[in-house]
Formats: sequence, structure tokens, C-alpha cells
Amino acid sequence: MTVIVATGMRAEAALLPPGLRVVVSGGDPARLRSKLDEAAEGATAVLSFGIAGGLDTALEPGALVVATRVRAPGGAWPADTVWSSALVRASGARLGVVAGASAVVSGPDAKRSLRLMTDALVVDMESAVAAAFAASRGLPFAVLRAVADTAEEVLPRAAAVGLTRTGRPAPGRVAMALLRRPGELPALVQVAKRSRTALESLARAARDLPRPGGAAPLPANDMG
Repeated sequence: MTVIVATGMRAEAALLPPGLRVVVSGGDPARLRSKLDEAAEGATAVLSFGIAGGLDTALEPGALVVATRVRAPGGAWPADTVWSSALVRASGARLGVVAGASAVVSGPDAKRSLRLMTDALVVDMESAVAAAFAASRGLPFAVLRAVADTAEEVLPRAAAVGLTRTGRPAPGRVAMALLRRPGELPALVQVAKRSRTALESLARAARDLPRPGGAAPLPANDMG
């Protein structure tokens, strides 16, 4: 069984058990599409895994969400029901719609608008690309995401430039952004704390990831 996992950051990928075929986008949907195609041979399922922006005001940092479907401007894709149910049982996540975006959704007004349009609980930049890829190849697909920034929180612009193309931190870019907008520093510190909370939730969930089609955890030697 070869499960491809789509993430945005190396910090997310590092939480996953060995043996999974992990693809890191660096926050670039086009790069993710290309890397998924490169990783496609022999794949049996696709998981979108990582942090997300909250759209539902009831969700606090660290809250886990498993998708029933992914909605984006390019379409809507249902998640695999059996696999998603197993993820909910294993993690205690909330089940609901996940929105896909091609850019960071940074402010409360934009988040409220996206919530109204999609009925989604959270938004991220990888799930729609991963869902479309899985659908094009007839593969089961699921999403497990943890809330970082909440629905009422402004995501500073400095946070949006914080990754390299390989998904690693880009402190130089962040420093330059803060020089232009020093007032964003408190919000950036808050986002960093909440992102750590989200990653801690994902780390706990990653210890017992169920396999597609069943509730048994994915062992390290189960995938090619």
C-alpha cells in the first residue's frame, strides 16, 4: 500500500510515520500538482495533511478537521467515506467541508465570505490540488487538518512569505516583510504560537493514522 501525503511544510511532513510517500508544496499549488504527478506511480491513496485556517468561529487553534468533501473554485471532490470515518474515530476530529484556496486567506472578512460560499470549516492550499489529483487517478482521498489561525484572526502578510519553495522556514523573507510592516510583529508571534499548537495536534493524530479502507494504523513497513 503506497499512500501519498500532500503537505505544505517540512514541519508537517516531519510528523508523519516512516514509509509514507510525502510531497511538500512550499505553499505553491502548481508545484504540488507537478510533484504529485511525479509521485503517482504505484500510489493507492492520497491524504492531505497539515495546518489550516479556521473558517468556523467555533474552532480553536489545534482543533482537528477531517473532510467530507473539498470545495474550491475548480470543483468539488468527495472524500473517501470509510477512510474519513476511521480518521475521525482515531483522532476525535470534527467532520465537515474543507475549502481549497490558491493563496492565503488572511482576514476575517475573506474568511467569512469563504465560509458562506462553501460551508467549509477550514481552508488550506493543498487539499483541492490533492483531491483533484486523486479523482483523476481514481484513488481514495482524505483530509486531516489542524486549525492554526482562527476565523476571526488576521494572518499578517509576513506569515505568507515565511516558506521557501521546499517548505522550509524563510526567516530572511519574514525579516524583510517585518521591516516594511513592523506593526505586524505581535500578530506574527501569535500566529507562530498557534501554528505550534496545530502541529502538536497533528503530531498526536499522526501516531495512529488509519489505513485507507479500514481503521488499523498505518505501520512503518506497510508502504512501498
